[in-house]
Amino acid sequence: MSMTNPVKRKLENGQRTIGGFLQTTSPVAAEIMSQSGFDWLIVDLEHAPGDFANLQAQLQAMNGSEVVPFARAPWNDAVAIKRILDTGVMGVLIPYVNTGREAEAAVAACKYPPQGIRGVAGSPRAAGYTGNVMEYLTSANAEVIVMTAVETTQAVENLDEILAVEGLDGIFIGPVDLASSMGHLGNPAHPEVQEMIATIEEEVLASDKFLGTLAATWDKASDCFEKGYQWIVLMQDGASLRKAGDEMVASFRNAYGDG
Repeated sequence: MSMTNPVKRKLENGQRTIGGFLQTTSPVAAEIMSQSGFDWLIVDLEHAPGDFANLQAQLQAMNGSEVVPFARAPWNDAVAIKRILDTGVMGVLIPYVNTGREAEAAVAACKYPPQGIRGVAGSPRAAGYTGNVMEYLTSANAEVIVMTAVETTQAVENLDEILAVEGLDGIFIGPVDLASSMGHLGNPAHPEVQEMIATIEEEVLASDKFLGTLAATWDKASDCFEKGYQWIVLMQDGASLRKAGDEMVASFRNAYGDG
């Protein structure tokens, strides 16, 4: 396993990166998507039913590709984050971080002492099952990307203190959760939500953190990139398969009307 993180270099250089969510818990889906040329893939442990062993199996399926593995933690929990990192991911997205103190805790969970509280072990996959312990231990703090999600009005109110946290690399806007916290359940297109997102964009893009989100269409992704976003989820394995199936069935029904 490489101890350098090419996605982090791209982000530091102001480059755009693209990736996809892995939510079906399928190593086959992970393997297929890893061959598509994405910069990174992010295994979802918040809204998908996978566990830590399944996360590791998906990372193993990506071996041989150049994709950089990320994971979304189930919560801002130091134990969960430690176990995620021990599988060998090179980036972590931590949800529901609403204050500067919570952001500091998220960063600390991702960093070995003295910068953080991450437990040290040379036996997990991240350290090559003892094969490259010191190389991993001495590089992980600098190479692992730490992102937190802004998905509530409380997080927006405290965004300045979140952005001031040392060791935090990026901010992810969760548009659907943000909309719901504003009283617009499942409707991120509402003008009030869009106004709030614009406020977040302005503040993050003026900081030293990169900005990320997800985009359901290429037009949306392109618009985000033009604004200055650098980290965009372009597809999700399960949702993309469902969309392809719906479109194929619709084409058949429209052509022949059978069934």
